[in-house]
Amino acid sequence: MNTSSQVFESLSALLERNNILTSAAEVQGMICGMLGGGMPLESQDWLEPLADVINQGESLPKEVISAFKSLFDATCQQLVEGDFALVLCLPDDAAPINDRGHALLNWVHGFLLGFGLHQADLTGCSEDVKEGLEDFAEIARMDEEMTEDEESEQALFEVMEYVRVTVMLCFNELGKSAEQQQGEPKTVH
Repeated sequence: MNTSSQVFESLSALLERNNILTSAAEVQGMICGMLGGGMPLESQDWLEPLADVINQGESLPKEVISAFKSLFDATCQQLVEGDFALVLCLPDDAAPINDRGHALLNWVHGFLLGFGLHQADLTGCSEDVKEGLEDFAEIARMDEEMTEDEESEQALFEVMEYVRVTVMLCFNELGKSAEQQQGEPKTVH
């Protein structure tokens, strides 16, 4: 089984080979955002909005679609496993701290984009989810360089863990399986 950093590296190389100007982190962030915003796990409607955002509406090459589907399936599995099994698709811990920090910002930006596609009404959300989303908006705006020291490593680790836990919180509160979708009354307009 590939580690998240191996998935990040191989997906990043694939995107670059296909001239797709986004990062692997942002792709997984968008997937998590859509799922955390209430898109059903079984939904097949995630690929088109993803292509719209990252590839200006152009269709994606087959090998990219295949890689995205693998990432989607693995991410869904991690979200439903519970026990905070979600692993963020980010560079290896040995990568320069600013590369990892930048990838985390891309991840959070992707999450917010994906979440917004599936959840516009936050009135029914818990205060924890609302606060987490506000924090994500702050995190996405961070842009200062970090120094390669233990204090910065600890700070980055803590933000990464906060992001991971907040995503699980959003998914546990708003995410839906097929059974949950069928149990909801249909709204007729």
